[in-house]
Amino acid sequence: MTGYTMLRNGGVGNGGQTWMLRWSNRIRLTWLSFTLVIILVFFPLIAHYYLNTLDEADEAGKRIFGPRAGTELCEVKHVLDLCRIRESVSEELLQLEAKRQELNSEIAKLNLKIEACKKSIENAKQDLLQLKNVISQTEHSYKELMAQNQPKLSLPIRLLPEKDDVGLPPPKVTRGCRLHNCFDYSRCPLTSGFPVYVYDSDQFAFGSYLDPLVKQAFQAAARTNVYVTDNADIACLYVMLVGEMQEPVVLRPADLEKQLYSLPHWRTDGHNHVIINLSRKSDTQNLLYNVSTGRAMVAQSTFYAAQYRPGFDLVVSPLVHAMSEPNFMEIPPQVPVKRKYLFTFQGEKIESLRSSLQEARSFEEEMEGDPPADYDDRIIATLKAVQDSKLDQVLVEFTCKNQPKPSLPTEWALCGEREDRLELLKLSTFALIITPGDPHLVISSGCAVRLFEALEVGAVPVVLGEQVQLPYHDMLQWNEAALVVPKPRVTEVHFLLRSLSDSDLLAMRRQGRFLWETYFSTADSIFNTVLAMIRTRIQIPAAPIREEVAAEIPHRSGKAAGTDPNMADNGDLDLGPVETEPPYASPKYLRNFTLTVTDFYRSWNSAPGPFHLFPHTPFDPVLPSEAKFLGSGTGFRPIGGGAGGSGKEFQAALGGNVPREQFTVVMLTYEREEVLMNSLERLNGLPYLNKVVVVWNSPKLPSEDLLWPDIGVPIMVVRTEKNSLNNRFLPWNEIETEAILSIDDDAHLRHDEIMFGFRVWREARDRIVGFPGRYHAWDIPHQSWLYNSNYSCELSMVLTGAAFFHKYYAYLYSYVMPQAIRDMVDEYINCEDIAMNFLVSHITRKPPIKVTSRWTFRCPGCPQALSHDDSHFHERHKCINFFVKVYGYMPLLYTQFRVDSVLFKTRLPHDKTKCFKFI
Repeated sequence: MTGYTMLRNGGVGNGGQTWMLRWSNRIRLTWLSFTLVIILVFFPLIAHYYLNTLDEADEAGKRIFGPRAGTELCEVKHVLDLCRIRESVSEELLQLEAKRQELNSEIAKLNLKIEACKKSIENAKQDLLQLKNVISQTEHSYKELMAQNQPKLSLPIRLLPEKDDVGLPPPKVTRGCRLHNCFDYSRCPLTSGFPVYVYDSDQFAFGSYLDPLVKQAFQAAARTNVYVTDNADIACLYVMLVGEMQEPVVLRPADLEKQLYSLPHWRTDGHNHVIINLSRKSDTQNLLYNVSTGRAMVAQSTFYAAQYRPGFDLVVSPLVHAMSEPNFMEIPPQVPVKRKYLFTFQGEKIESLRSSLQEARSFEEEMEGDPPADYDDRIIATLKAVQDSKLDQVLVEFTCKNQPKPSLPTEWALCGEREDRLELLKLSTFALIITPGDPHLVISSGCAVRLFEALEVGAVPVVLGEQVQLPYHDMLQWNEAALVVPKPRVTEVHFLLRSLSDSDLLAMRRQGRFLWETYFSTADSIFNTVLAMIRTRIQIPAAPIREEVAAEIPHRSGKAAGTDPNMADNGDLDLGPVETEPPYASPKYLRNFTLTVTDFYRSWNSAPGPFHLFPHTPFDPVLPSEAKFLGSGTGFRPIGGGAGGSGKEFQAALGGNVPREQFTVVMLTYEREEVLMNSLERLNGLPYLNKVVVVWNSPKLPSEDLLWPDIGVPIMVVRTEKNSLNNRFLPWNEIETEAILSIDDDAHLRHDEIMFGFRVWREARDRIVGFPGRYHAWDIPHQSWLYNSNYSCELSMVLTGAAFFHKYYAYLYSYVMPQAIRDMVDEYINCEDIAMNFLVSHITRKPPIKVTSRWTFRCPGCPQALSHDDSHFHERHKCINFFVKVYGYMPLLYTQFRVDSVLFKTRLPHDKTKCFKFI
């Protein structure tokens, strides 16, 4: 207890123990330091000495750390694997060294070849440069020779007369005005383009009296006309609208004459002016009667002989549809040919002939001679006798049930409202038009309205009275659409009408429908016809029809496309020469300025079927670079350079005057890039191919990384404004050939098939020539037309998914064909091929031509198209029936004609011609 207490309290025991601990710790540290010094210093010295002693031994076999032989080292078991690896690596190194030396020798040889190729390239460049110099010198020499042997020709310089220059001596009598003495040709040279200046009627006093509907329709037509210009100083023609006036506005002749003479460009006598008086009603006032119009032309629907100047003034159609387009759904079909009534007539004669002549003498001082016999009584008696005989069902009424429409003296007034008259005419095969009894009345608005309504609903007009001048009579061949019978032959009218065959009657009805649609139906057609008549009279060619400017989509071309073995398997059929020169366009059309002189009559009067194929219609479809078609009973006829024959690549008489020709492929596509690329590659090496126009119908642009194949000809990718199947037939300006091969992006045709179709098309340039045939059929239970794609011995359509046609039809489809058809195509996204077949058959009255026996042309394995949908065929049924309503009849024609090559895959000498088999 005491010891514990001492230790705890820090006594002597505790202090001694502490000192001992400190002393022992110092001894241990010193010993450890000494031991470490001996180990770190003396032990390495001893080891070094010992090793040196061993290495200095005389006997090499007693060395422990010296080098040993390889065999001795390999005897060690764990080093055997390393030895094997070393030997293997040594052997591989030897082999690689040998290969390296071999490759070095090959590289040296290739370097020599490269140097040789570089030298040959340099030599070839020198030769090419020499050839280019030779070609350039030859071309220069050729130009010099041509310049020496040809006169220098250029377009004439247009010299415009002074503003106040009268230019022509005044005619002795105003009624003696004709083009040669009242029209200033110096303002209208051939190269002028026929500029027309239209006055703004609102700037003149009588403009406020005009019928608002007539004025708006006229202004709308003038705004869209291609010839109208705002520069009056360069104008060839000046147009002024003076009627129809609002009721009950009456403009005195003196006031109207004063305002006409105050026109800014009247130039004292009004030469090169056209005064238009459009009528909407049958009792339109003859505003220009007793008005001195000077040298200005007059265009209106009512003329007295005292004011009408033949060959100078124009008889125009009344403006019935002022601001509305005709509704094709309300127009009756052209078939059946015979209707309920053989002929009909409704009218009431208010004043007698003698009283009207006495009234006319008050303002007609030049009327001479006794009035002719009044045939109206004989006409009434004859027509009533035919009606009472009941040999044929006719309807004649000489007294209106309601108040008759106002009319001119001696004229048969219209009865009832327009809708009632049209309903009766829809039931009439013929429509009688009794001309006014006044022989000095050349034409009246009442007769023009009757003629308009008859043509509108397909009743063949029968005009009693040969003295009248029908609208545009000096340009249109009215005997193709109407019967003009002298009044003394009224007793023979019944016999004449019954003698017409159904085919002749249908042809007249179709031609009448064409005349009505083209020249009478709208304000545009009337205004365009007036300008076209004057332009044709003074022999100025029509303006070229516009083309669709192609907005190209930039794209990258990839590697050269290979040749599909299936495409190249052509047997022994000679496809034609490989084109080694750049693509060339079809021959240019070079007869624009002589056309109106040499073919004046043909341009207005000849047409195979219901369509005038010549460009001088109000639409003025003069093609800028394509061969033109002259209307004739046999269809189209190409005009152009050449002296017969067609070159060695085709038969001697194949293709007419086109010795060398190519075609353009137009391919419509929509977001099927892989299918499109495959189809383009299949065109590689196709002879006579000018270029490929890809119509990109999708709003989404092609993929940026898409590589387009290089097929040896240009590929033009065209961007469209909207997704429409009508884009397939737009007349793109990039199409420089007459022949167009319309083909789907999934079509699968061999090169020999395409070339055979092209050869056939060259012999039938007015037809659709293609591969997939279809036909239409009449569904008796439903009384409607059906679209049929089954195998058949007959066909009436060739689908444009693989067909040749002329570019001329692209213009007609896009600009002339009724807009209602294109709207139907956009609505259903279908039927554009049917619409093209309707158009061509309607124009030519010929069926298409099918080549080869193939019924389908789709590529195997391609994604399904729209035609695989069940609704596809239902829509096509509806399209056919709608198109029939628009055209008024079924234009498609059946055929059992097919063209096959007899000598397909048949070996013949090269000097033998190819022949076709027609089955």
